[in-house]
Amino acid sequence: MASPEEQLATMLANIPEKTGKSLEAWKNLIAQSGHEKHGAIVKFLKSEHGVTHGFANLISAKARETGEELDPIAAQYSGAKSGLKPLHDVIVKYAQSLGADVELAPKKTSHSLRRKKQFALITPATKTRIDLGLALKGEAASERLESYNAMCSHCVRLESVEDFDTDVQAWMKAAYSRSG
Repeated sequence: MASPEEQLATMLANIPEKTGKSLEAWKNLIAQSGHEKHGAIVKFLKSEHGVTHGFANLISAKARETGEELDPIAAQYSGAKSGLKPLHDVIVKYAQSLGADVELAPKKTSHSLRRKKQFALITPATKTRIDLGLALKGEAASERLESYNAMCSHCVRLESVEDFDTDVQAWMKAAYSRSG
């Protein structure tokens, strides 16, 4: 089976044959159309040019790329939340110490920690607090280990490196153990 990268390369190579125009031609047409939002561009390509959804989605995404590489973690901890970065780093370092199979998956507003499935989610919730979501389904909630959401059953609110103490580390280790 082809990797996602190989599948993307194939789709990009097939744009002219499958849509009748090169990616550059589509980008020029989109620029002339005045559409800027992804959904509007997809709708424009599908309704006015008969492009299939998959290719319309890809062309729209490529047309909107700025070429600027974004570091989601740097963006999350910029400005008012910059003081939380040391706490984030301590959490990640501890998670990585749990096993070589820990996968770091930064998102736009959070940082997912996974093995076969997500076991923790680091979210800079406010300028002074990180919410550490943990997948501990079945555990009783407590004053510190609060009920959270479907993906991470529990949450611990952390404001400093000192808050990431042995209790929180034990909960994270338990979540890690359950995710393999």
